Amino acid sequence: MKSTGGSGSQKSAAVRHAVSRRDMLKTTAAGLLVLPSGTFLGAAAPSNKLNIALIGADGRGRAHYEGLAKENVVAICDVDETHLDFAANVFPNAKRYIDWRECLDHPDLDAVVCCTTDQTHAFISNWALNRDLHIYCEKPLAISVEEARLVRAKWLPKKDKLATQVGMQRHAKENFNRVRELIKDGVIGELQEVSSWGNRQIPRPGYPPAAGDPPKTLHYDLWLGPAPFHPYNPDYFAGGPGMNCLSWNMYWDFGAGQIGDMGSHTMDIVWNVIDATLPTSAEGVGEPFNPDVTPVRETSTFEHPANDWRPAITVKWYQGGDMPESPSKYVDLNKIDHGAMFRGTNGYLICDFDTRLVIPFGDSADLTYYKPRTKDDVLPAIGNFQQEWIDACKGDRKTSCDFEYSANMIEQLLLGLVAYRHGQKIIYDGAAGRITNSEEANKLLSRPYRDGWSLEG
Repeated sequence: MKSTGGSGSQKSAAVRHAVSRRDMLKTTAAGLLVLPSGTFLGAAAPSNKLNIALIGADGRGRAHYEGLAKENVVAICDVDETHLDFAANVFPNAKRYIDWRECLDHPDLDAVVCCTTDQTHAFISNWALNRDLHIYCEKPLAISVEEARLVRAKWLPKKDKLATQVGMQRHAKENFNRVRELIKDGVIGELQEVSSWGNRQIPRPGYPPAAGDPPKTLHYDLWLGPAPFHPYNPDYFAGGPGMNCLSWNMYWDFGAGQIGDMGSHTMDIVWNVIDATLPTSAEGVGEPFNPDVTPVRETSTFEHPANDWRPAITVKWYQGGDMPESPSKYVDLNKIDHGAMFRGTNGYLICDFDTRLVIPFGDSADLTYYKPRTKDDVLPAIGNFQQEWIDACKGDRKTSCDFEYSANMIEQLLLGLVAYRHGQKIIYDGAAGRITNSEEANKLLSRPYRDGWSLEG
């Protein structure tokens, strides 16, 4: 964070040259920042700007330009130099990098925004945490159970020091709060089961074959990163900005398919309500297993223990055409592309990202048991999702989709894919991170990396 105040004494200037800016920045018990100049500033003062590295300058990276332009973007990084050219038009003073490992060591960084391909998300997040950098990482946070657990474990001891956020920006929609309030306040009685789904279908036969050479501006080996080698094919780069992930995230080595894409957004509707940590079991059934490509059609089922306000519940995820049964013949769930359904003892709540529908069910569902909240008691709006993280970096470190909340959610979804690949129900010890009924299934909790790439760095 940089002060625009006075330069201070010559002694202070000497100290600033001898000690890094970030080492000098300290927080007092009163919540004020002591900058290298000796100036005291409130953590959210307008003159108090973050030094940020944007890693992944195109695609989702473009969605961050406007908000980051209010801070100090001191470094931009992308494996495609044409993307760096584009970003430099917005951030002309930022240093350019093609390798994120070098970018993370840029002098005097405060924070990182990661918008790279999914196979590098956990790597960049963990390396940033090792450097005590705040980090905003686009979803999914990880594409293996091991990765999710490692990043969560790294962040938890630092949660009062570093602000983290995973890019599930739909979380800021106020409908998320309204659904949580209705379920917790008992509009459908006692919660029993929850389903969520996404209907996207992008079938692929397998990894595309070698086809020509990459453009000279594209550093293809860095694009692969830790993933096992696959030859270049322009099909991996066929989508436009913001949609190119649909050209590669269905392959096992590059992503987690639909659960890592829209599944992360849609399961977030459920996760925001149920106050869950990790499931005790997972099942996954769907189309025949393809060793190259994640399934299009698949259903995962998870069992979650009771907590302090609800009993043990079943959580289900449906994708690619698999769907839960509608509670009524006049409700067509297939018209909801991505949605969720909560079943309770007295009815159902069906929702998408923006709307919700309560269906009382049965003679006892007269709603006399339900007491709506007063206007003063409704949950406050989050506001701008990216700004919430920026403010947290300067203030209390608290965000809506931090690396505990988000890692727990993606770990659950990834366990569904493990069970699908294993072909049997798995029993899971979340504390130990182990499947207790199959050693073979435990091998699927991690994924292979190319030589020279490590999650720790």
